[in-house]
Amino acid sequence: METLIQDLKYAARVLLKSPGFVAIAVLTLALGIGANTALFSVVNGVLLRPLPYSRPSELVILSEKSPNFESFSISYPNFLDWQRSNSSFTSIAAYRSDDFSITGSGEAERVRVGLVSADFFETLGVNPARGRLFTEDDDRLGSAPVALITAGLWQRKFGSAPDIVGKRITMNGGGYTVIGVIPASFQLESTNFGIKDVFVPISQNKDPLFRDRDVHPGIRALGRLKPGVTLAAAQADMDQIANNLALSYPDADKGAGVSLVPLKKDIVGDVQPFLWVLLGAVGFVLLIACVNVANLQLARATTRAREFAIRSALGASQSRVIRQLLTESILIGLAGGALGLVLAAWGTQAALKVLPETLPRAQDVGVDGRVLIFTLLASSVAGVLFGLAPALKIARPNLQETLKESGRGASGTRHRAQGIFVVVEMAMALVLLIGAGLMIRSLLDLWNVNPGFNPQGVLTFAVSLSPSLGTNATTSRNAIREMDERLKHIPGVESVSSTGGSLPMTGDNEFPFWLGGQPKPASQSDMKQSLFYFAGPDYLSAMGIPLHRGRFFTPDDNEHSPPVIVIDESFAREYFPNQDPIGKRINIGIIDTEPEIVGVVGHVKHWGLDTDGDAKHPIMAQTYMPMMQLPDVLWTGPPAAAVVVRTKGSPAGLVPSIRDAIEKMNGENVMYETRPLEQILAESLAARRFSMILLGVFAALALLLSSIGIYGVISYVVGQRTHEIGIRMALGAQRSHVLRLMLGEGMKMALVGVAIGVAAALGLTQLMASMLFGVSATDPLTFCGVALVLTGVALAACYIPARRAMRVDPMVALRYE
Repeated sequence: METLIQDLKYAARVLLKSPGFVAIAVLTLALGIGANTALFSVVNGVLLRPLPYSRPSELVILSEKSPNFESFSISYPNFLDWQRSNSSFTSIAAYRSDDFSITGSGEAERVRVGLVSADFFETLGVNPARGRLFTEDDDRLGSAPVALITAGLWQRKFGSAPDIVGKRITMNGGGYTVIGVIPASFQLESTNFGIKDVFVPISQNKDPLFRDRDVHPGIRALGRLKPGVTLAAAQADMDQIANNLALSYPDADKGAGVSLVPLKKDIVGDVQPFLWVLLGAVGFVLLIACVNVANLQLARATTRAREFAIRSALGASQSRVIRQLLTESILIGLAGGALGLVLAAWGTQAALKVLPETLPRAQDVGVDGRVLIFTLLASSVAGVLFGLAPALKIARPNLQETLKESGRGASGTRHRAQGIFVVVEMAMALVLLIGAGLMIRSLLDLWNVNPGFNPQGVLTFAVSLSPSLGTNATTSRNAIREMDERLKHIPGVESVSSTGGSLPMTGDNEFPFWLGGQPKPASQSDMKQSLFYFAGPDYLSAMGIPLHRGRFFTPDDNEHSPPVIVIDESFAREYFPNQDPIGKRINIGIIDTEPEIVGVVGHVKHWGLDTDGDAKHPIMAQTYMPMMQLPDVLWTGPPAAAVVVRTKGSPAGLVPSIRDAIEKMNGENVMYETRPLEQILAESLAARRFSMILLGVFAALALLLSSIGIYGVISYVVGQRTHEIGIRMALGAQRSHVLRLMLGEGMKMALVGVAIGVAAALGLTQLMASMLFGVSATDPLTFCGVALVLTGVALAACYIPARRAMRVDPMVALRYE
């Protein structure tokens, strides 16, 4: 302990005598450690932190799956059978998303609603901040309407009123009694759920289709495994239940199965490999920073060779010398880590602002104890890494040679270690640059993909009209027609269409069907599935979707006219090959209609520019039905719709006029989720853009550090070989010869590093193949372009010290020592 304290004191004194070296080394390490800490805080928050629920490892998401699809939502009757028949779960709860309008409590507001079964919160282990949770009596059709509100809504809408429990609120025209307040910290980031404002019992849904076993109304289930039950055992149990249901209800459940996924995996989704790739990439930045500091240490160690030779001559052992040098290196590493932590805290806050909304658990990202431990370990390991090579080199001095050199410096053979370091950092920089280049190429290719519609100048929003405007199918249709007519007359509006069901890149609505004239399939699992869009006559004009054949809807295609339908080119190609589909019919049994095909339109990349047509989202046939021909049974609750508006100028500039027109129609109308269609398109690429930005930043840091590294080495070599250069020039060497000599030495290291980097990148870029689009992980254009750029930067870094070398005055150099 006494020796350690002596080493620390001596190291501090030595470092304080070299403030320039320490500042450069600490700043270099801070960049590497800070970048690693910032990204680790993201990985920690998203992947490593446990979920904020009681015994989270027991929580499992259950969903239905069929032979035609990986998984989809559950029919409510099947959920009830799962609850009753399973032997693997202590509880299974259902949940579904919706939106309600709150009126009568200040300004009308649209709130996010979770329809949940009675044991939803108990399954998660969540207790109310006030009041009570739902009971089985609440979760029954015909029970008194009750609601749980979140602490956020309680504060924002009701001013944290202490008498909130028992208060009556009006949602969608109906009265609900508030029975409790859910803590502000609660949210469930499961698929299609997210943050909610209000929760209501799911069984109080009065829609008759909700209890149809053929209908899958967006319900998912959450279960808690019994102690000791494995996921495999639970899967076997649920498979048996699915088989029994298929025998009992062959029309609805034939071929249907149950998918079980741990809750954390469901929340994290496909982001895990993407984050690990980025963490590996930023690790390269830290290694490059360590290599740079190691080179600085080697250069500095040469000037201290006499000091350590004297210490060795006086009896200091090799281990003692190594320990002293490592102590100095670790002190520099810890200082770099402290500054890096500051940079990481700032960088993490900046990253949170650009994190894609699709990144799960973003609210858990931050600096905590685990991040601090990571920074400490990274700093210590970095100190050892960049200090070890100089320590081993200087611990074995040739005492006679070193003492005779009188501090002049090392011979050329001593530059070998520094050259190796330069090769290593050039190779790592090339790998990062190629990764960033591939991501940039992917994003550029994606932006050139035709989405199937024209997003420029299009505004999208949702609207919930006052319950007083519609109490049945007839009045609801009339209210939607009136709203569309009002919006059409706003100056700057080119076309308007209300829409329902699917909207590209923001959700989906799938219906089973079979072709007209063919026998009805034996079960729903034997039917084909199609994405359904319910649209107004001007939908194609508003969205910019091309019409290929036939016609689209007109105002005459309404509830009083024969049903019609429009299909997309994928539908026509798959189900009517080498035929004209116009005039043919398809049967949509779920809503008991057999419309006639009147037109064919272009295919829309519904799932996203990069995912539509991949293994997880195969291209699905698309169909369009007139919104006014929706069956009466689907016009339940207050009239509501999504709306697309094509404008002549900026969509954002018309939002106030549109909102004003809707509110003038009725003060209880609510317009929400207002977004330009171009924003929706951009958000679909948010995760790719985020990874491109991060890889680009890491690659830029790597390029900067490696350039500084090769510049530093060539500068050091020039300084050490000044005497030699003077002799060469005194013997007749031309300045151009000296320039070529120094450039050759630097470029030899750079080219070897580039060659090794290309070989490494050929293997490592395979890890990011799933993140690429339209470009191979071994794309030759990217590899060659990046190699040329890095070689050019290395040449520029070598040129400055090489130019200084050719200007050496022979007379001065010959006297140089």
